[in-house]
Amino acid sequence: MSITQNYKLNLIQWYPGHIAKAEKNLKEHLKLVDVVLEVRDARIPLITHHPRIEEWVGSKTRVLVLNRVDMILPQVRQVWKEWFKSQGEVPYFTNAQHGQGVAAISKAAQAAGVAMNERRKSRGMLPRPVRAVVIGFPNVGKSALINRLLGRRVVESAARPGVTRQLRWVRISEELELLDAPGVIPARLENQEAALKLAICDDIGEASYDNQIVAAVLVDIVENLQDNAPDLLPEHPLRSRYKLDPNPFTAEEYVFALAEYRYKGDVEKTARTLLTDFRQGLLGAIPLELPPK
Repeated sequence: MSITQNYKLNLIQWYPGHIAKAEKNLKEHLKLVDVVLEVRDARIPLITHHPRIEEWVGSKTRVLVLNRVDMILPQVRQVWKEWFKSQGEVPYFTNAQHGQGVAAISKAAQAAGVAMNERRKSRGMLPRPVRAVVIGFPNVGKSALINRLLGRRVVESAARPGVTRQLRWVRISEELELLDAPGVIPARLENQEAALKLAICDDIGEASYDNQIVAAVLVDIVENLQDNAPDLLPEHPLRSRYKLDPNPFTAEEYVFALAEYRYKGDVEKTARTLLTDFRQGLLGAIPLELPPK
């Protein structure tokens, strides 16, 4: 039974106008691009894959970047690395906030440009910088990655979805130009389990969901992992953080019990605290998604 079937859900839908506009502009700009850097959230690497990316990329080189690697344990990283390899893909793991793994992305993008410039040379044309675009869901760390590639802050970056609203070119070096694109998400979030995990990770706008439901789903996921894959998350993250064992409770009951135990019965504050603690890594490095069996 899927986690979300436990909840009477209002459908989570979030598709602001600037994203629709950005997607239209993006398709035009993609004609000018040699390489696509697809950035995903390492905690939910399949959910943060846009279903139209293959269509947009076409025959161009795609570099798969799994950002926020600091928010999963090394053994989870290994599990994903092997799974992607079995799918014929090489994931690059980064922590864009601190620059970890970013040099390898730059090299991969420039390597893709070598072939492009060889073709230009054979036609008697001068070489030019490789043009790459950074694509991904809102708030997965695209702007932070660009700032790291550049070595200085030129692109506004914030821990909330929807900060980048326009497409703009940024010159990284003599060899590389980058197009910073606003986050793109599917027009309809058909899979509500995926939508809930996007909400937990703060990868969609907060107005589109109920914090108490989303916090209960987080508790559910953590407890499921605790039962089925305890080696892939820190030891008893909820009990360790809040000194309240979730075992006797359902996930929803736990949010209410925690409110009584620590937050004077304020359930909304409790829900927000659970989500904020997860997002800031205060519960430890917890994946919300594992490779399909």
